[in-house]
Amino acid sequence: MEIKKGRGYVYALRYHIVFCVKYCHPVIIGDIEVRLKEIFQEIATANGFEIVTIEVMPDHVHLLVDCKPQHYIPNIIKALKGNSARFLFKEYPSLKRKLWGGHLWNPSYFITSVSDITENVIKDYIESQKKGVE
Repeated sequence: MEIKKGRGYVYALRYHIVFCVKYCHPVIIGDIEVRLKEIFQEIATANGFEIVTIEVMPDHVHLLVDCKPQHYIPNIIKALKGNSARFLFKEYPSLKRKLWGGHLWNPSYFITSVSDITENVIKDYIESQKKGVE
């Protein structure tokens, strides 16, 4: 993991984030999966953090995020979930009909910090999620 420098601080912060589709419906497939990855990258760029690794499963998402100490994790989650839902519902209206109540994401999420020792293990885990599923 690269150690970065800011004005008056040095840091190496990475988080493994997982969140699920509401009701665990397997709706993130095909074009929706491809577009969701693009949307996440756009959100990360606009908010000044980096998505190191991403894997989208039909009913949940794994992200490895690199951010500055100034980033507040709930704001990152809110940006990823809120903006992605808004864009996907606009571009794929059929998604909203499949999910009762019109919410794409479950309100909860999993997050853990990642150190140098565990980063490769988590990265391999995220990248291997689809192996054996297809």
